Amino acid sequence: MTDRSRAHLDAPGPARTGVRRRAVVAALAAGTGAAALGACSVPPPRRSDTPADPAPGLAIGTGRRALMMQILAHPDDDLYFMNPDTQQALDAGTPLVCVYLTAGEADGVNKIPGAPRPAPDRTAYSSARHQGLRQAYATLLGLDRFTPWEMTVAELDGHHRAEVDILSDGVRRVELVFLNTAMHTTRHRLGLPSLWQDRRLSLRTVVADGSPLRHAGSYTYDGLLNVLVGLLERHRPTVVHTLDPDPDIQHSTETARRADSEQRGYSDHADHTAAACFSWAAMIRWVARTTAAGGAVPTFAVTSYRAYYNRHWPKNLPPKVLAEKASHLVPYGGAPDWECGNPAGCGDYNVGGKRPLTNRKGWVRSTHHRYPGPRVVTATGPDGRLVAYAVLGLRLRRWRETAPGSGLWGPPEDLGGGPLAPALGSATAPDGRLLLFGLRFSALGGHGADNEREIVLLEQRAPDGDFAPWRGLGTPCPGRDEGRRIGVPVAQAAPDGSVHLFVRTAEKGLATRVRDASGRWGAWQDMGGGEVQDGLTTTVDGDGRVHVYGAGHHAVHHWTQDAPGSGLTARTQLDAGPVPGTSPAALTGADGTVEVYHRGQARAELTAVHGDTAADLTGLDGYGPVIAAPSPRGTVLLGRSEEGRLQLRTGGALAVRTTGPVPLDGPALQLGAEGRPTVVGLGTDALPWLWRP
Repeated sequence: MTDRSRAHLDAPGPARTGVRRRAVVAALAAGTGAAALGACSVPPPRRSDTPADPAPGLAIGTGRRALMMQILAHPDDDLYFMNPDTQQALDAGTPLVCVYLTAGEADGVNKIPGAPRPAPDRTAYSSARHQGLRQAYATLLGLDRFTPWEMTVAELDGHHRAEVDILSDGVRRVELVFLNTAMHTTRHRLGLPSLWQDRRLSLRTVVADGSPLRHAGSYTYDGLLNVLVGLLERHRPTVVHTLDPDPDIQHSTETARRADSEQRGYSDHADHTAAACFSWAAMIRWVARTTAAGGAVPTFAVTSYRAYYNRHWPKNLPPKVLAEKASHLVPYGGAPDWECGNPAGCGDYNVGGKRPLTNRKGWVRSTHHRYPGPRVVTATGPDGRLVAYAVLGLRLRRWRETAPGSGLWGPPEDLGGGPLAPALGSATAPDGRLLLFGLRFSALGGHGADNEREIVLLEQRAPDGDFAPWRGLGTPCPGRDEGRRIGVPVAQAAPDGSVHLFVRTAEKGLATRVRDASGRWGAWQDMGGGEVQDGLTTTVDGDGRVHVYGAGHHAVHHWTQDAPGSGLTARTQLDAGPVPGTSPAALTGADGTVEVYHRGQARAELTAVHGDTAADLTGLDGYGPVIAAPSPRGTVLLGRSEEGRLQLRTGGALAVRTTGPVPLDGPALQLGAEGRPTVVGLGTDALPWLWRP
């Protein structure tokens, strides 16, 4: 086997051959009629720009009762990488369906710390990990960890079968679906990464000890994809959690890579990447099949999570949130002396007790979203009604308030553009026209097809008017492997009429593309500077200079102009304040200078940095980034409490949102007359909500 073939097994990615810019619907159609998504025409690409399909105007599905689906590679991916989001949704009564693509059997060794290494037994280890999940989710529901579950066999698409475990507590419900394909452990053992790359491969399943499923099966690429589509159609989730389809390029020594279980060249496990790619491909195919058959676009939001990435960056969970998250890995890890009723084992023994907190990899100490930033963009129409934009069903939607200040939304409109990542960038031109930017999955074909991402733009023809067709703006990283690892777009309008677009690159740096006052876009340019995380923030100071900030490994990084209209360059890092644990927020004050807000590594306190001075703000302890906006009453700050509730401080007063749907990440903060704040976001029911404290 050549080095290149090994890399393909270790890292699901694009083949080195094939047609460039293959339309995603064509790559995924495979007899599903998905090409119907592109039936509405869009103008041909301009110069080297790429077209963005599909056009707007599809029917939109009606809202449904909230239901969350998580698609995981291994048992425990959800506990390590998706909490506390999952826990907060469960606490609010949102039903949960977890789909585990692999058996998690690894080498079959369920090692007890301090005890001799046992003989390998893959079917027993898989069973023990399933039991650990049952213990963990029973605890998350507030029940005894050994509460009996209903264990059945489900008939899936294509005559496939899977074990399904169900536990209910009143209106709260958890369903675990075990597809149990063989886990990828080395480049010599076929698993999900190989299945993603090779359409001809048939991957066997593992039957866990004690499972009601008695016989092993096998999956092909299309077989697994269709099963996932069938599960999405059966459950019709309003929120889908996935892992990271495009992990950071991360070069480590062979010893460190193996110790950290990372694939060669990337900061994640190869199974995680393949599972995420299958998840996104399944969501795209679900929307394609539904609309091709004349149905409405399903209404669901997506959140993707970083995984082994957590190992490489400052930790972002404060002690209280971390303790709660780590506590749910204790019943998953279990212990050999527990009387759980499963002869194969009572958990994943190497994970129980304090070991998630003492593990040097530190995976549990952070929760990072793959696409951080605004999930909702808001504007105010000329009649005073609020307008909101968000990605649902992988396509952009728009809502308008029924009347100014009513707090009620009219029916949504489909603006197309998909398949889009959930975060949006936006800027308002000097004449009031809104520009919306998205990160699009321009190709995600699997089985060796192209795998590409691009930045796309939707621009109003006139203020509060119709939009011009979607336009592709390409990518700052044209390489086959690098192009898919770009970040979400962030934009800033400047006083001179230009619009600056910023994107984190595959090298973890910053790139920009600038549109001049006449509407002409320049080429992508690398801005230099150090490595930063995604989740950039921008502002314009009192002199009219554009500033960009990003959270680095040791400090907040800064780029700005020497003078208005000039190019941006990397500046000295912000030396004041702690090591950043979250993305920063930047705000220009009345005196024209910039203040930056962020939480320090593993800290609940919010720090304000102004010049060479840093100070912790009282009364805003929590986790995650904040949003900052100027107001006549003083700075308005929006963030999350340590319990996950939205909290907003304005004019020295603190308001906490305690009712309504569980909020997803990325709400919007809109200031009205006299600086009155309005917060708009999406809930786990995939519907927009509005909060006016």
